[in-house]
Amino acid sequence: MKVEVAYASPEEQVLLETEVPEGATIEDAIRESGILEWFPEISLETNKVGIFGHAESLDTPLRERDRVEIYRPITCDPKEVRRQRAKKKKPPVRTA
Repeated sequence: MKVEVAYASPEEQVLLETEVPEGATIEDAIRESGILEWFPEISLETNKVGIFGHAESLDTPLRERDRVEIYRPITCDPKEVRRQRAKKKKPPVRTA
């Protein structure tokens, strides 16, 4: 069955289509795709994975046309990023 494996580094995004047998898992698809050779920084022990944006474990079975995603570790606090963005968007306060 055909599935896709996706990964995005800060420099580039890759989406690979690969063929796996029925009953294959997320880990099987990642290994079969060859993406681990392209991006040696990917560690199946530490990187989170998912299917179409939903976190899953490596042993999750796949279905035809699933998109396996490999997620990079979060390097900043998402709440703090939102706070900083909100500060920039606030209009100036007028005083009379």
